[in-house]
Amino acid sequence: MLIDLNCDMGESFGAYRLGDDAGILPYITSANIACGFHAGDGLVMDATVRMCVQAGVRVGAHPSFPDLQGFGRREMSLAPDEVEAFVLYQVGALAGFARAAGVELTHVKPHGALYNQAARERPLAEAVARAVARFSRRLILVGLAGSALVEAAAAVGLPAAGEGFPDRAYNPDGTLRSRRLPGAVLHDPAEIAANAVRLATEGVVTAGGRVTVQTLCLHGDNPAAVAAAKAVRVALG
Repeated sequence: MLIDLNCDMGESFGAYRLGDDAGILPYITSANIACGFHAGDGLVMDATVRMCVQAGVRVGAHPSFPDLQGFGRREMSLAPDEVEAFVLYQVGALAGFARAAGVELTHVKPHGALYNQAARERPLAEAVARAVARFSRRLILVGLAGSALVEAAAAVGLPAAGEGFPDRAYNPDGTLRSRRLPGAVLHDPAEIAANAVRLATEGVVTAGGRVTVQTLCLHGDNPAAVAAAKAVRVALG
């Protein structure tokens, strides 16, 4: 079964280490690398890009709200032009490291609260899409399947990829269950692998119906990330 498998990576910062990036790289096809606003720094970005190039994994930017202390998971009320500038800044920063390593960015996927707010708030989604389009209209904008972010990408002529989350619980309308609620993050590799197969074959049920998923995400900060990635690759064949 052919489907992109991506992972949020490069989320260490300074002396603080998060996730087993080297351990998960053999099992994924795309990496979303933190750009310094919620995690990551120059050294981490550079090292993560180099690891991806060596492993043959596609490199993408993972921009967020400016919320290092909150790991980018706190909602913010920012003007669309602020969001546009922040996203463009972060994409440009990671693109510099990618080009220095001999590759170009393939995609952009917002992180955390920016991702979730842009999934439902069209002005915010449009700001993100404008930022990506200003950098390159060849970049794929990754967003929650069936969301406003995917729609905004299409509106400005960007290629888009609808995303599913095997390691997260969903609400009945296709949105992700808040991390503040019990059971929002899944840790059993077998359950995550079964969800991956279901998402790849059946898509996501949203308020507007069932939508197709083009890429699946595993969170690198999940303690079960490496085991889950192995299980998912086996399950998908």
